Amino acid sequence: MSFPTATRILTALVPGLFLVACADKVTLENYGKLQIGQTFDDVQKIVGAPARCDEVLGIRSCTWGDEQHGFKVNFVGGQVILMSARDLK
Repeated sequence: MSFPTATRILTALVPGLFLVACADKVTLENYGKLQIGQTFDDVQKIVGAPARCDEVLGIRSCTWGDEQHGFKVNFVGGQVILMSARDLK
């Protein structure tokens, strides 16, 4: 296997492995551990890194999982103010 081929394979596999590892933490049990007032770091310790974060007008909205299965947490001033979940088990 040549170096460029190995690089392409690793480039394709690593993001997938990351998503699988994060998906293990996107559970109803872990969602239940989240609380209003927790910091972003507190949330990451429980559920790992988010799949995506956006920030608009001082509200940071982060998503764990995807549109069909996961949860969203909104932060203001670095603290949880709102949480919602979809199809957690």
